Amino acid sequence: MRDALALLGGHAGTLGHGHHDGLSQEIGGGVADVRAGHGHLAGLKLHLAGGVADVGDLTVGLDEVAGVDRGLKLNVVVGTEQALVAVTLDQQLGGHIAEQVHHMRAVHQVAAVETALLEYGKPFGVQRFLKRAPEHTQKLWHDAGIEPRAIDREVSQSLHMTHMGCSSLPEALIKQSLRAGLSDGWGGSMMGTEFSDILFGTPKPVDTTANIGVMEKDMVNIIVHGHDPSLSEMIVMYSQDPEMVALAKSVGAKGINIAGVCCTGNEVAMRQGIPMAGNFLQQENVVLTGACEAIVVDVQCIFPALGPLSKCFHTKFITTSPIARMPDSDFIEFHEDTAADNAKAIIRMAIENFKNRKPELVNIPNLKTKARVGYSVEAIKKELDGVCNSHVDALGTLKPLADVVKAGVLRGAVAMVGCNNPKVRPDTAHIELMKKLLKNDIIVIVSGCSAQAAAKAGLMDLDAAEYCGEGLKRVCKLVGIPPVLHMGSCVDISRMMILASDLAKDWGINISQIPLCGCAPEWMSEKAVSIGNYVVATGIDTYLGVDPYSKGSSEITELLQGDARGCKEWVEAHFVVDTNIESLGDKMIAAIEAKRTALGI
Repeated sequence: MRDALALLGGHAGTLGHGHHDGLSQEIGGGVADVRAGHGHLAGLKLHLAGGVADVGDLTVGLDEVAGVDRGLKLNVVVGTEQALVAVTLDQQLGGHIAEQVHHMRAVHQVAAVETALLEYGKPFGVQRFLKRAPEHTQKLWHDAGIEPRAIDREVSQSLHMTHMGCSSLPEALIKQSLRAGLSDGWGGSMMGTEFSDILFGTPKPVDTTANIGVMEKDMVNIIVHGHDPSLSEMIVMYSQDPEMVALAKSVGAKGINIAGVCCTGNEVAMRQGIPMAGNFLQQENVVLTGACEAIVVDVQCIFPALGPLSKCFHTKFITTSPIARMPDSDFIEFHEDTAADNAKAIIRMAIENFKNRKPELVNIPNLKTKARVGYSVEAIKKELDGVCNSHVDALGTLKPLADVVKAGVLRGAVAMVGCNNPKVRPDTAHIELMKKLLKNDIIVIVSGCSAQAAAKAGLMDLDAAEYCGEGLKRVCKLVGIPPVLHMGSCVDISRMMILASDLAKDWGINISQIPLCGCAPEWMSEKAVSIGNYVVATGIDTYLGVDPYSKGSSEITELLQGDARGCKEWVEAHFVVDTNIESLGDKMIAAIEAKRTALGI
């Protein structure tokens, strides 16, 4: 029964285990010798708790960047005053904080957001950001008894419930999985996104390029990979420093080229226009080009194989976090109080390595597409303002989106998220589903590796309107947007929750009534389980293309996927599982049309 909490999956997502003989290893976990020792933690390393904890750790790290010691000089630039004002004025975080805001770039003003950090360990009350949801949704959470308390408390309780001799009631385990998921989506993950926007800027549409062809033959190529924007933003900033550029030219390069992989790639793309080299399963490919001077990683979704693979080329494999130490790497620990020095040291190492490149091994495929990225909720509202009559319509709302859905020009929307899974053909499910949905006038919003799949397929280019039905094509042309909207990294799925919440409020309906689905066709990681739980708990039916291994119990399957009991009863949404991508798409289209019928539109 304990596995209900983890959607009945195995360790390290759905990727599988290493063997004791050392002949193989997990794709997403530790080397085989280490894997053998994890048996001592059999009841502890569960998907959901691990996923929530992963994101929470990132958020705390961002606060350290902001400067807990208010006397320290801020080591990064506060990217946007607007985001800071939005958070500090938020009544759920305490409107009194706004009184302290006199100079937005002072350390103590950023650290004023520390009220939010108390959400991790406060002894009383529930998560403050829950108040951002519509009142109906809040009531569902309250009535079901799944309002998350302190984030750390939900992780701890989830682990305790799976201990021998504790919970064996399926309903209790599923409800705790929803509660812990909400502590991520409406807690740690949401705060991580807000803090990132404060420090580095709220994303707005920017043009970039995607796929492995973004590697440059005549430049020092540095790949940033992982999930922590505080490191990658510093590397991007100092790669443009005249001193660093001059150093690169002194070794025979034309300059420095930064490209991103996985969610770090999304982070630097949507704020800086940095090219995206690829998603999760392409991290080894950048090394295989023979033109990668350094691959710099922080945490999550990093292949241990990068170390031995890099040794076959000239590439420096640089780890930066004590949370993600790996063999065959150069460890340069990133510290918030020495961010500039750390970034420069990494860049210098990459530049000095340029001379070690082996020309005979350089092979950069001619694969590169255009992409427009960076559609935060704020950016989407601004785009919609452009089609409003300012003399009649209220600006800064999602009412224009609601209107085109009511009119049937758009049939609805799908939020497609998540990973690549080597158990299925990478990217294929994402791309096939997106094209099917677009053809049926369903707009797609994406994040994480799904976003990079769309970018590589050209679906984030304005010209991708050719894949759309007539209604969606008209909307794309009128507003000037691609049919697939990039909303950021996997952490930024919280943006989608706010988008759904604001749309429900502006429309005057419940989130569960919106012609909207969530979809993770290739999910694989622990945090994907957490994400699935909080998307469903928010009232959005979530469609999975990889089996979550819940079929071993008919009771668990009914609670997670049934139409009447369990999730559907408690939060008005449930999971739908179909490993046939064609029929998965058909089910989403049918569900969207059913919601339209129920609304009388």
